[in-house]
Amino acid sequence: MESLMEILKYTIPAVIVFDTVYFLFRNFLNQQYQMEALKYRQTLGKDIIPLKLQAYERLMMLCERISLDNLTFRLLHADMGSTELRNAMLIAIQQEYEHNITQQVYVSENLWKIIQLAKEQMQEHISSAEGKTTAELIHNIRQSIAEVKANPVAFAKSAVRNEAELLM
Repeated sequence: MESLMEILKYTIPAVIVFDTVYFLFRNFLNQQYQMEALKYRQTLGKDIIPLKLQAYERLMMLCERISLDNLTFRLLHADMGSTELRNAMLIAIQQEYEHNITQQVYVSENLWKIIQLAKEQMQEHISSAEGKTTAELIHNIRQSIAEVKANPVAFAKSAVRNEAELLM
């Protein structure tokens, strides 16, 4: 019995010291890990924010380039018929979209859906408009957009602007 007491005299304090050191060391390592993770996130944030801002800039440019006025200015030539203009506009919108499709990685899913919807609605307005002359076609497209009372491009630009402001 006495030998058991001798063993316990040394073992119990050793176990208590071991447990104390173990918990202190574990807490220290957890804090160090959290500090390193915070430094990593801060470094990553410095790299990601410029990429996100660039994505917002490119999406704003996409919206501007698929607007009716911009499409007309860029694509309309004197010898062009209304069918040719309509086809050129549809192709230009699709190309602009495809050129900027990778930007969806840097923006929210909702914003990307708004961008897709703006593209599809513009294509729909252009596809459904009729006109014997290019001037008549453009006028009919404008009327089609005005009838829905929500310009899809203006709405998309507003959404891009609002989400970009969240970063600032």
